[in-house]
Amino acid sequence: MFAALNRILAILIKEFIQMRRDRMTFGMMIMVPVVQLTLFGFAINSDPRHLPTLLYLEDESAVVRSLAAGLQNSTYFDIEGQVSSAKEGTDALQSGKVAFVITVPAGFTRDLLRGDKPQVLIEADASDPSAASNAVGMIQQIVNSALRQDLKGEWAGLSQAPPPVDIIVHRMYNPEGISQYNIVPGLLGVILTMTMIMITSIAMTRETERGNMENLLAMPARPWEVMVGKIVPYIGVGLVQTAIVLLASAYIFGVPFIGSFWLLALGVALFIIANLAVGFTFSTIARTQMQAMQMTFFFFLPSLLLSGFMFPFRGMPEWAQAIGQIFPLTHFLRIVRSVMLKGSDFAAMWPNIWPLLVFIAVATAVAMKRYRSTLD
Repeated sequence: MFAALNRILAILIKEFIQMRRDRMTFGMMIMVPVVQLTLFGFAINSDPRHLPTLLYLEDESAVVRSLAAGLQNSTYFDIEGQVSSAKEGTDALQSGKVAFVITVPAGFTRDLLRGDKPQVLIEADASDPSAASNAVGMIQQIVNSALRQDLKGEWAGLSQAPPPVDIIVHRMYNPEGISQYNIVPGLLGVILTMTMIMITSIAMTRETERGNMENLLAMPARPWEVMVGKIVPYIGVGLVQTAIVLLASAYIFGVPFIGSFWLLALGVALFIIANLAVGFTFSTIARTQMQAMQMTFFFFLPSLLLSGFMFPFRGMPEWAQAIGQIFPLTHFLRIVRSVMLKGSDFAAMWPNIWPLLVFIAVATAVAMKRYRSTLD
């Protein structure tokens, strides 16, 4: 019995020594729970507030100003300014700059005081139904509360039920609020992130583990030539995955595709290259395939949670949004959803294309710097 305990103790000590030597794995064991706790505890919010909103006011009365102040004070809407035309508001919605455009028509105050129940139009970007649903659900109550301050005296009766204003909601780009329209295009980015990074990092690390790296280093190939040669085949794999997801989205889930195929193809190509560059960088750091897989998950987890795929991006605090802007998945989700659901053009997507280009340049530079042309 004591001999068995001694053997178990010896193995236990050996494992602790091995864990101490494998600092990367030990670090992952500590950091992953910390990251999860931070993201889920502080960053994730299923009730987004302070959503960017534009006003299109065709009536400039004191009552309308009270209405605008009530919207701002509600915490659901952040009034970022006014537009001079309906088209300007639509363009802002399509580009993703704002989540809502609220229109107050001409003659609003006159009709309100007459008891004619005027309308207020709220156009919501419903490409992500969960991001807009709570604010839309509260708009009638917010408007009634704001107008109650002005409907006093002889107009006090107007503030009683039924509501004095009729709220008309246009859920743009996904009027039925179908979750597949938001989830399925996003899955393309999630699948590509997971597979491209993992495949590339493990493939390069496997070369080192099997001793094939010596053969690569013996070849008269420069680091960038090795990188291109290892990455190009997986670009083809990524394109096949993209074709499968797009075909499934069209013929199985019925997701509309109203934008430019070539603009989407550009976004997919940049996104694949960005992820492959990350995978190549990880392969220059990891010593084993297990470490490469651990690093992939460590990158994938915050990328998934902070990109807006699982939770509304605008519902996160500003520091979490700033971190989320670093990940390629955040910008690719906006590209694929905007092109497929909104029909956005290149100009509207440029704010999300140039961050991918910058990320590719930085990741490639880091990979090239870390790539060792000779074995230590």
